Amino acid sequence: MIRSDWQPDRASPEPLHRQIEHYFKQKMTSGEWGPGTRIPAQRQLADMFNVNRSTIVSALDELVAQGLLEGNAGGGTRVVSTSWDALAAKPMLNWNNYIHAGSQQPNSQIVQTINQAEFHPGIIRLGTGELSPDLLPVRRMQAVLAKLSTRAMTLGYEEAKGSMRLREALSDRMRGLGIEASPSSILIVSGALQALQLISIGLLEAGSSVIVEAPSYLNSLHLFQTAGVQLNGLPMDEQGVIVKDLARRRQSSRDSLMYTIPSFHNPTGIVMSEARRRELIALSERERLPIIEDDVYRDLWLDEPPPPPLKARDAAGNVLYVGSFSKSVSPGLRIGWITGPKTVIDRLADIKMQTDYGSSSFSQSIAAEWLTSSQYDDHMTELRAALRARRAHMHALLDRHLTGLAEWRMPTGGFYVWLRLNTGISATRLFQDALRHGILLNPGGIYDRTMGSFLRLSYAYASHAELADGIAGLASLIRSQVKA
Repeated sequence: MIRSDWQPDRASPEPLHRQIEHYFKQKMTSGEWGPGTRIPAQRQLADMFNVNRSTIVSALDELVAQGLLEGNAGGGTRVVSTSWDALAAKPMLNWNNYIHAGSQQPNSQIVQTINQAEFHPGIIRLGTGELSPDLLPVRRMQAVLAKLSTRAMTLGYEEAKGSMRLREALSDRMRGLGIEASPSSILIVSGALQALQLISIGLLEAGSSVIVEAPSYLNSLHLFQTAGVQLNGLPMDEQGVIVKDLARRRQSSRDSLMYTIPSFHNPTGIVMSEARRRELIALSERERLPIIEDDVYRDLWLDEPPPPPLKARDAAGNVLYVGSFSKSVSPGLRIGWITGPKTVIDRLADIKMQTDYGSSSFSQSIAAEWLTSSQYDDHMTELRAALRARRAHMHALLDRHLTGLAEWRMPTGGFYVWLRLNTGISATRLFQDALRHGILLNPGGIYDRTMGSFLRLSYAYASHAELADGIAGLASLIRSQVKA
């Protein structure tokens, strides 16, 4: 999808549609817009260039008449691969052939749109799963950096599994959760996503399958699917994944492993109960089913801490435990970790060395300082208070504007409110309508194809004022679609 910082010159005697036509041609002749490049919809282009839609239609019609663009109902308007070379000073290769040949599957169009729209000026991000810049610990980070500046530090590579100081600090912290993990069984990764990618290519063979909760954040990515691994969803209730259904499934299939977010689940916010955790671990041991426990939201409890991790009950070494600083301290720090049997960690560390030769040594030094000082715990106390206030604000707004239009349950921690529309309208259609009105949503269908009437809302990113405007605007859009 194209974005532009260029604007037509309204003081120029050249008509606006001609300026836009020439701008498009310049992008083509420079090679920036190669054959197959998709052109945004007319409404988006009109907003992008701040012109009437008729101006865009005139420019596009001229480019189509010249054989430079073509359009169809399913794929939108694209740069033509045949006559386009006539514009260029030298024949240009068709990069589109290489793009489609790549093994990594692209995100769904909705996910790509979300990723791009998050950076549009003035957009209200009602579904973003990260902390607002106002909640990031800038002052504390500056103090940590000042302290590090007085020490000798390395700017070279760390050892394969990561900084020993950081792994020792993580080992101590996990011991407080009931997890016994020596530094040699911990691998530092560039965020939890990299841990999942390493598992997908390092431990699973093509044609295998992974059990996930339905819905699941993992469905919004293509990490496992690109590795030829299928995702199979299991239903949840208010206590988490229904283990009885998992036991029945194991009788008829041999899934390779299970992926779960037991604490403040993404996208539903559910916390797996103590009893359900014991039940799941018992099944894992009985069936020899490995489990990936994604615990990145654990420290974001707002009412009370969640039950101990699955890994704390793991006497058989069946659980790979994943943590991260991205949700609690800084998404830009790009530091996560994974712990499990040493042979597994050795395997994943070897693959990571082949991939990026280790996570940032500078970021690891910062993370180690956070954990070995009081900065992390003090920050979490402040952050929980701020998130409680945001959660209460969203709860009041939902009660005021969406009672009767939707159903929801406020989470006890994490970021997310899983909202079900009562009106029968499509969350995907609502997403598109909201985006045109400057409101960015996360429709439930990206987490499970059967969740077309759900939205994932977040109180962690938008400001109090943006939450108020966004929820009120969302309610207005729902009512207008119901009447349509």
